[in-house]
Formats: sequence, structure tokens, C-alpha cells
Amino acid sequence: MTIAVKCIELCKTYRQGDTDIKALDHLSIDVETGGFVCLSSPSGGGKTTLLNAIGGLDKPDSGEVWVSGQRIDQLGKAALADLRLREIGFVFQAYNLIPVLSARENVEFVMQVQGVSTDERRQKSQAILEEVGLKGLEDRRPAQMSGGQQQRVAVARAVVSRPALVLADEPTANLDSKTSDALMDLFSELNERHQTTFIIATHDRRVMAHVPRLIKMLDGRIVDDIAQTPV
Repeated sequence: MTIAVKCIELCKTYRQGDTDIKALDHLSIDVETGGFVCLSSPSGGGKTTLLNAIGGLDKPDSGEVWVSGQRIDQLGKAALADLRLREIGFVFQAYNLIPVLSARENVEFVMQVQGVSTDERRQKSQAILEEVGLKGLEDRRPAQMSGGQQQRVAVARAVVSRPALVLADEPTANLDSKTSDALMDLFSELNERHQTTFIIATHDRRVMAHVPRLIKMLDGRIVDDIAQTPV
């Protein structure tokens, strides 16, 4: 078993008015390659802060963050941006699609930045959009799509380059229960088919039920790490 993500004694404190809030409190965690993990906590429990630390979007005050065998909390901005571009896919609650681009163009955008050729971008974007159930909607812009369809575009964009790791922050927050279940089934399928490591931060109990490993957090600490049979 290889380790995709290793966090060692992470600490992160935010100042809120006159109060110090410990978002991460000496937190350590390993996630194996090909793992499918859900981080759960009440609001302010630390799950988004942990996800951001793993994705290199925020640096801990102390501790170590390792992704794909590389310590990332000490990387400079350029090296960190390159790592995120090539190794990590992000799925955000707000989708973060570019409004003036079509679904296909949104999916191709990361590959364009990576320097992938036009023909290869078109081939890969078409294949992944079909895989996520959006065949025939390739030329629609985000405003012409439902919330569930936009989230599928965001998922396609996150996984099209086959990153080693996909991080999803509250990916079902804007979706109805049927669409949420469909999205989690899609995550599971991509995880099994491509051995992509998924780490999902959520407070949605339906999402928690879909994963084989549920990590519960409270006040910046892990209070439970549960192996379970996904529904």
C-alpha cells in the first residue's frame, strides 16, 4: 500500500476578533493511494482547513503535508502552482466554472494551461464529458445548465488530466438528493476505474454513507476514523 497523502502534527490557528480559533490541532492523517475518504465535522470543525492544507491552498502554522511523496508545505509559489496543476483536481461547492466558456472549453482549460495539444484536449474532454453523462451538452455554457450538470462539468474538469488526487469541498451542497446520489456514484466509479484518490469534505449524511472511510473531526482534531461498507 502506498500513501497518497500524509499529514503530520498539523496546527492552524485563525484570529477571530479577540479569540484564537484552532482550526487544526496537532492533526495527523494518512490516506492511501486509491483511497475514498470523507471528512466530516460541524461548521468550524476544521475539515475545509485540512482540505485546503492538503491542496496547498493554505499553509499550516506548523506540521508537515506530503502529497505523492513530496512535502508541499515548504514549496514556493511556483512549485506549488505546478503541483496543483498536474497532481491535484479540485471540485468546489460553487463549481467555479468560467461563465463565457462552454462545458467543453471549461474542461479543456486546465489542459490548455498544461500545454496539451488542441487535438488531444478535444479528444480527452469529449471522452470525460461522455463519462460523466453530459454527451450532447458539450457546447452549453454554465448558465444554460442545471446545478447538477454544472457540477458534473466541474468534476470532469477536475479529473480529465487524471490527477493523482481529487479534493472536493461540499460538492453536493447545492444539489438535490437524487443528483447528490448520482454525483457520489460517479465519484465511486471514477475512483474504482482509475484508482484516483478522493478526499471529500462534507456535513451531508448521504455523502458520508457512500464512502468506505469516514473521518470525523471536531475542533481541529480527528475524533473517529471509521471503516464502513458504502451504501
